[in-house]
Amino acid sequence: MTEVVERATVVDDYLVRALAIEDDALRAARAASHAAGLPAIEVTASQGALLSLFVRILGGRRVLEIGTLGGYSAIWLARGVGPDGQVVTLEIEPKHAQVARENVDQAGVGKSVEIVLGAAADSLDALIAAGGEPFDLVFLDADKQNNARYLAAALRLTRPGSVIVVDNLVRGGGALAAAEGTGGPAADGAQELLALVRDEPRLTATAVQTVGGKGWDGFLLAHVS
Repeated sequence: MTEVVERATVVDDYLVRALAIEDDALRAARAASHAAGLPAIEVTASQGALLSLFVRILGGRRVLEIGTLGGYSAIWLARGVGPDGQVVTLEIEPKHAQVARENVDQAGVGKSVEIVLGAAADSLDALIAAGGEPFDLVFLDADKQNNARYLAAALRLTRPGSVIVVDNLVRGGGALAAAEGTGGPAADGAQELLALVRDEPRLTATAVQTVGGKGWDGFLLAHVS
């Protein structure tokens, strides 16, 4: 499996270059995040482009992201919504939020991105209480053990026709680990999330495994009806 993942990473990098997926602004945001000491766990360029395409295909103008990190994925999402759209992204770490603010501004999409500092659960409760316009797409990429809670909140913040994307569902097979009795909090969170999606009549979903720059992983894609 290690050889397959290593080869897939090389192919991933080649495809990014062949399609010119990542430009200077995105590369600069990634580099600035790493230089600031943020963990190198942002989405890959291909995954960021996929998120942006999802938004464009939807014609989405409002996006909610749970887990900002250095703002790399927020830049992709902001490009998807366009200059008249809005990305609201939630981040618990002040340093991450500061780096993200600098990155989205440097990338020229700062006016489209609102970074909300604080625990995601509290920020989601505040958004629900505020009762604003629903979000067209929600991207969950924060602490995995709380994904089910975040998904439940996302259902209150979306509308029929919205899309929810959950990153890092597989993580080297971890999604199955809880069912096998060998997982930790993240694996347990994946199992809880899958059960919620399965039993929620408003959601139609699939899970896709991926292999590439982030190793063996995958994401969940759900449509709200």
